[in-house]
Amino acid sequence: MLNAALCGVAHTLTDGFRQTLARRGIIAELFFGQNDGTLMPLHQAQMFPILTIASGPTNSLRGAARLSNLPKALVVDVGGTTTDVGALCGGFPRQSAMAAEIGGVRTNFRMPDIASIGLGGGSVVTLNADGAISVGPESVGYALPQRALVFGGDTLTVTDIAVARGWADIGDATLVAHLCPAMVTRVAEHYVAMVEKCLARMNTSQSDMPVILVGGGAALLPMRLKGASEVIRPPYAGVANATGVAIAQVSGSVDTIVLPGDDSLESCLQRAENQTREAAIAAGALPETVAIIELDSLPLRYMPANAVRIRARAVGTLAPER
Repeated sequence: MLNAALCGVAHTLTDGFRQTLARRGIIAELFFGQNDGTLMPLHQAQMFPILTIASGPTNSLRGAARLSNLPKALVVDVGGTTTDVGALCGGFPRQSAMAAEIGGVRTNFRMPDIASIGLGGGSVVTLNADGAISVGPESVGYALPQRALVFGGDTLTVTDIAVARGWADIGDATLVAHLCPAMVTRVAEHYVAMVEKCLARMNTSQSDMPVILVGGGAALLPMRLKGASEVIRPPYAGVANATGVAIAQVSGSVDTIVLPGDDSLESCLQRAENQTREAAIAAGALPETVAIIELDSLPLRYMPANAVRIRARAVGTLAPER
């Protein structure tokens, strides 16, 4: 029902993109990023627009993997109003094992495992009378160049604190030189602790992991974070999102319930693997580049005849002629 509710909007948007390409004289097939870090062709985007939800953070994770050459790491994507933290596994976003809520509705849609906090470059910093510090979730958003102190505005933001701390070179640093150094340090430690708490929650390994900083606000964080084996801010970190969707591969997937019967589980898995490869090729992948990145089987105890749910996913490089 949720997917059907989005189909009308999806057709309007996809038709708009197609008409824009035609006006520009660009003759090319149109693909859209989906939330598993791969691409899907136009007809699939029109049929399953629900699969594009959360594709933004997913693209940032894929871009971070490409820009840093790290297939396994935690990624912190700092924007203007929020910070998204996710995990890379094999260069792709780790999928969430929890049921996703969309508009308050509990669903079983595939979703990347992303934790978001109300912290960004435009987040408003409030110093309460009792000495308590509040950072976000209120944000000046797109009005940062007019509202932040470093741009001559009148609102204290996280960007101002990062500039005063010497972490970022944005705007005019002399406009925040009057800020109390002790206060700047306290606020900086406060919002860095917010990110570190999120990293601790997302790290499922027993040891510290590399942390990749990306997004327009990547410079707002220091190069040392608690729980990080190393902190990396790769070149072009600010455009990791665009990089992720530009280098995305094409995928094919199979999610089916089988009753093995006379067939062995191995033969059922092999059949699903073959179907997944064919689906990726049909979506536009070069056959010689297709690889299986997911192949799982789950016994369904509540169904008869030893039913098994099999999920498989394959990815491949987009064929040049596509």
